[in-house]
Amino acid sequence: MSSNQNNKSALATLCTVFFFWGFIAASNSVFIPFCKTYFNIDQFQSQLVDFAFYGAYYIGALSLFIMSSAVKRDILNNWGYKNGIVYGLLLSAIGAFVMFPVTAGAEQGQTGVFYLVLIAFFIVALGFSLQQTAANPFTVALGDPKTGSHRLNLTGGINSFGTTIGPIVVSLAIFGTASWSTDQLAEKINSNEITLVTVQVLYMCVGALFLTAAALFHFSKKLPALKSDTAFEPANKARNLLILLTLIIIGCFGYIFSTYAGDAVATDQLEHTRLLILFIALFAVIATVFVANSSAAKNPIGWGAMKYPQLVLGMLAIFTYVGVEVTIGSNLGELLKQSFEGTGLNALGFPVLNDSELGKYISLYWGGLMIGRWVGAITVFNPSKGVKKVLLIIVPYVAFAVILLANLVKYSFTLNEILYFGICIAVQIAGFLFAKDNPVKTLKTFSLLGILAMLIGLFSSGNIALFAFLSGGLCCSIMWPCIFTLSIAGLGKYTSQGSAFLIMMILGGAIIPPVQGKLADVFSIQSSYWMAVACFAYLLFYAFRTKRVLDKQGVRY
Repeated sequence: MSSNQNNKSALATLCTVFFFWGFIAASNSVFIPFCKTYFNIDQFQSQLVDFAFYGAYYIGALSLFIMSSAVKRDILNNWGYKNGIVYGLLLSAIGAFVMFPVTAGAEQGQTGVFYLVLIAFFIVALGFSLQQTAANPFTVALGDPKTGSHRLNLTGGINSFGTTIGPIVVSLAIFGTASWSTDQLAEKINSNEITLVTVQVLYMCVGALFLTAAALFHFSKKLPALKSDTAFEPANKARNLLILLTLIIIGCFGYIFSTYAGDAVATDQLEHTRLLILFIALFAVIATVFVANSSAAKNPIGWGAMKYPQLVLGMLAIFTYVGVEVTIGSNLGELLKQSFEGTGLNALGFPVLNDSELGKYISLYWGGLMIGRWVGAITVFNPSKGVKKVLLIIVPYVAFAVILLANLVKYSFTLNEILYFGICIAVQIAGFLFAKDNPVKTLKTFSLLGILAMLIGLFSSGNIALFAFLSGGLCCSIMWPCIFTLSIAGLGKYTSQGSAFLIMMILGGAIIPPVQGKLADVFSIQSSYWMAVACFAYLLFYAFRTKRVLDKQGVRY
């Protein structure tokens, strides 16, 4: 068998882990509003699912970097990418199996059990961190580095297929095919007719799939071990700064957790204090990036890959990108189910939805990411220019049809809803045609569209507002490979280390959703989406700024 055929087989095998990440991450968007109802918690607490899940990515990648620094060699490279993925799958399997004992016998209102659930999520995501740190460079290494971003788009498309069906499967697992009114659902939860047993069964099955995938990777002869030839580069100053950032975040969230202990009454003053502490954690991340950037410019020794401004700015771009992608979806459920001033309508002017009815909109949001990534993967197949233009128009609507068909298991969309989202897809297609596969132009285009979409959602109501927020998935869909490609451009021997720093910044999914959740608690759920506007605004700034930086270094994009 030729090397090219082996690489295609290896890439097909590798796609399985990308599917798992998407399936679990997007299903959190259904699980979060369910947890809020089941455990009697506020919007900030419900967003701790994301804090545990995405925080594990940061802790996992940072721990690997610290241990590698201690032994002065790249531990993951020593294992090989293949073994790194196997170890990560085994760790995720442990987390999935832990879900059973921590929820055994749990009943409605037992908030303490919710925190044990977070531990299980943390372990699952810790495994994902190891998998992702290995799988992204593995994907790039399976062929010409110049087409690496296109392979990442292809695997991203598989990841997004997981995000599309994840909310549907989890909604079916918890609620079945029935659709109840809000009062009926609350009654069934209060009477323990709806319990966590189905969640236990679901995660036992997921754990078994993790073990199966680990065996597939371990015994696959078509999957090369692959190691990077790059020597480990120490970066003591960068390491120390990241450790300091970790301590600040632990301190901030530790304080907030302590205010929820016992029977503390959530006064307005306490809520504002919690929000202030969350912003301190957020600004600590931003300050870390700018301290690294300015300090490395004066003396690059000890900063490793952080001496490159495109990487440091890219770290914050990955932070805000993952944060905005996750926070739009994770807070969407509350946006649709929270009654507005006792009117019986939600903030957008629709009848209030309950947990069992949210799945189709969450699936549509995450499906938007699948649509964009399928389009981004077209280049992998090297079509002619004419065929490519046709595919740019056809593929998004084929992907949309897949989303609609997947939802038929439980949900259906009205013609109006199909029309509104179809228009959003048309705008996305126009963006792709305008950007012409240029990562800088693509990032500028979709960052600007993201800002406009969020502003329309904030200042309108009804279907216009709903589908403006849902289109956030379409805007985010193509950003990861653009940011990743631009951030590691020109890094040379520091490319591997720079990739590890970028994976750490998935931390944005742990920090930004809780901040928006507390903004919703203090102000309103709709106004909390100003957080998404701010994230897209930074991404727009990054696109302009990184272009200047790369031009100055003689790296053309």
